[in-house]
Amino acid sequence: MDFVRRAGLLSIARPRRPPGRFIPSHYLRHVRFNSGAPSPSLLPGSSSIILRDYQEECIQSVLEYLDKGHRRLGISLATGAGKTVIFTQLINRIPPRDARATKTMIIVHRRELVEQAARHCRLAYPNLSVEIEMGNNKATGHGDIIIASVQTLARGRIGKFDPADYKLILVDEAHHIVARSYLDALAHFGLSEPSPDAPVLVGVSATFSRFDGLKLGAAIDHIVYHKDYVDMIEDNWLADAVFTTVKSGANLSKVKKDSFGDFALGSLSKAVNTANTNNITVRAWMANAEDRKSTLVFCVDIEHTQQLTATFREQGIDARYITSNTHKNVRAEQIEAFKNQEFPVLLNCGLFTEGTDIPNIDCVVMARPTRSRNLLIQMIGRGLRLFPGKKNCHVIDMVASLETGVLSTPTLFGLDPNEVLDNTTAKEIRESKQEESPLESSTSLENDVDEDVQLQFTKYDSIYDLLGDTRYEKHIRSLSRYSWVRVSDDKYILSDSSGWLAIEREKGTDGFAVRHVMKFKDPVTEKPTFTKPRHIASGPDLETAVRAGDTFASSKFEEHYISSRKAWRQNPATSSQIQMLNRARIRTEKVSQEGLTRGQAADMITKLKFGGKKRYETMLTHRRKTQQKEEEIEELRRRTDVKVGPLAG
Repeated sequence: MDFVRRAGLLSIARPRRPPGRFIPSHYLRHVRFNSGAPSPSLLPGSSSIILRDYQEECIQSVLEYLDKGHRRLGISLATGAGKTVIFTQLINRIPPRDARATKTMIIVHRRELVEQAARHCRLAYPNLSVEIEMGNNKATGHGDIIIASVQTLARGRIGKFDPADYKLILVDEAHHIVARSYLDALAHFGLSEPSPDAPVLVGVSATFSRFDGLKLGAAIDHIVYHKDYVDMIEDNWLADAVFTTVKSGANLSKVKKDSFGDFALGSLSKAVNTANTNNITVRAWMANAEDRKSTLVFCVDIEHTQQLTATFREQGIDARYITSNTHKNVRAEQIEAFKNQEFPVLLNCGLFTEGTDIPNIDCVVMARPTRSRNLLIQMIGRGLRLFPGKKNCHVIDMVASLETGVLSTPTLFGLDPNEVLDNTTAKEIRESKQEESPLESSTSLENDVDEDVQLQFTKYDSIYDLLGDTRYEKHIRSLSRYSWVRVSDDKYILSDSSGWLAIEREKGTDGFAVRHVMKFKDPVTEKPTFTKPRHIASGPDLETAVRAGDTFASSKFEEHYISSRKAWRQNPATSSQIQMLNRARIRTEKVSQEGLTRGQAADMITKLKFGGKKRYETMLTHRRKTQQKEEEIEELRRRTDVKVGPLAG
């Protein structure tokens, strides 16, 4: 069984929150709200509910920003954080801007989200009129709360809703908010720009970024609150998660991209939906999660869903599937049976990435590779809701080749894409990332399932070897067509004769900043001089920062020098490049042109310019200290060995 690569990390016990501090999300739907109460944290009466501490913090943050005059706000909450609770509380707690503006509209993009919002609002506000504007459901326009499908509004049915009547516009899954249909709806309510005469806009999302690079600032001015998955897990508001990565064997090198930069589904399905890959996926589940009661599998398309379901069934596993083609009655029956744990594996394609509440899911299999961080987070989030008897959710990530730019759970947590996870918790991932040493930054784990794991740490015998190691450029160059160079653990450089761009992790965060430095000739000394780094953009992850950096570079740098696809990069290294490398004395023997391309030499020179020698010296120092410690331990062990025989006098 050579399809699983294991890391062998130990389980770490986590302290539990004292009992009585929280109400699990699966209980909240059975609780009715008292809509008339002013409610700080506790709503009085028989139908009272205690808000979680962060839910109240979130609401207070919204109110504080409103007091400062800000009216287009975003809330970033992990899936399972109870955004519907916050929605319903905001409806009651945001005051009307005048006597007329008392209504609220909730805008969503899927039928399931419309129905879910309507159900919760009717429970929360039994004395208010709740109407739906979607398909055959037509609101009168006189309701207190309107839940609308954005697609329906875009078909010309938004005119019946007078903006002067509305105090609040709520947008669920708000990472979609800069799509044209949403922007048109917001323009109707006067929200194209901040205005005191428009309703308050609050958008909520677990993934406040967009793969297509469209800027959310076109609709939202401030993210006023953020609570991510790891924080929620550590505070026991979400179920713990353990991660296992499995090499799928899928070849994605020829898979086409769609207009947003993710994999095109048809092309992806041909690469993934093979007998070998499907068999590996099922065997991976059997090896890691056969004892799980409720596994949700994400597939590429309908054909892949059907074929992978058949592969599960061939192994005697009661697996069922639903797709967009499944009749709504059959779909409802299968989901209800899955919620009741009547069968262990449910497969789907494109149905359960957003707005799905199936808290009993205790395993998620990601059989659908993606280049979208948002989609990856949405898939993982399906399994993190609390449920009685559920210890954790096992996330099995079927990872493919690094060069294709596929995102996986390691990249989600800021790890090297080659990192291998095996029953590894989110907390362990964070700690291992913090403890990673510069010498031990790369592992090779090519072991079978049943074999002992042997970790092989990368050790460089010369600066030349360090500079020539291109493994870490593979991931960023799969995301970009430009020749970014990794000069340290969390810093990348793209340069031409006019200067350079740097992408670097911002201290204390998981985000990255993009900065630009220009080169010019000093008018007095005529020596090359450089400007101070100018901040260009920030991104919550490397992928977003790369897209911003590429956009800037395409207008400022010469394509000939920065493209990784130009023919000159494959030519032999030039004599001037060889001379420069030899002057740096990066290895004992002379560097020669043999086996060294012009592109490789250019990358090595970039690494030298940005601290390659110092980095190597740091690694050597670390290695010497490690060897010294090992020798001391060996000497102590030798002196304390007990052997049969006479003792020395």
